[in-house]
Amino acid sequence: MLFDGYHHIGLFVQDSQKSLDFYTKGLGGKVSFSFPMGDSGKTIYLVDLGNNAVIEIIPRGSGEAEANARWAHIAIRTGDARAAYDLALKAGAVSRSEPRDAELGTMLVRNAFVLGPDHEVIEFFQVK
Repeated sequence: MLFDGYHHIGLFVQDSQKSLDFYTKGLGGKVSFSFPMGDSGKTIYLVDLGNNAVIEIIPRGSGEAEANARWAHIAIRTGDARAAYDLALKAGAVSRSEPRDAELGTMLVRNAFVLGPDHEVIEFFQVK
């Protein structure tokens, strides 16, 4: 079996519209697919940020217990970590770590971290 990267990363959210606006209007993603979440009256959205960076927004609401853990973080590949970071802050994200250059083994990168609408950790990852 051959693997070909990730299809999507699932994210439980409390406020679907707030998260949908953040990832689409704020970060420029496009809803590539949506479907009903069973008979709950809620909708699940797949938001494509480009180049196979797809986030599945799964509504849970504030009153529902989560059986699964949230992601540790999602690293979104970008050609400009600073611009992605600035865009996210403008869209309402909270800074966790400003863009910085780092040497990860033999790989030189620039990365930055922000917190999204549900305090999910997002890393903007630029290979130099």
